[in-house]
Amino acid sequence: MGFKDKAEHKAEEAKGIAKEKYGEATDNERLEAEGAAERAAAKVKQAGEHVKDAGRNVRDAVER
Repeated sequence: MGFKDKAEHKAEEAKGIAKEKYGEATDNERLEAEGAAERAAAKVKQAGEHVKDAGRNVRDAVER
C-alpha cells in the first residue's frame, strides 16, 4: 500500500470520526450514522490494503 493511499484512508477515517462526534454533540442521529459509516468504510479499505501487502510479502518470500 502506498503512502498516498494510507494517508487518504486515514483522512477518510478522521473525517468520519469528526462527523460522528459532531452528530453526537448536536444530537443529530443522521449525521452520527453517516460518520460511523464513513469511518467503517475507511477501515475496510485499510484492511483490504493490508491484505494486499501481506500477499505481496508472501509472494516475495516464496520467490527467494
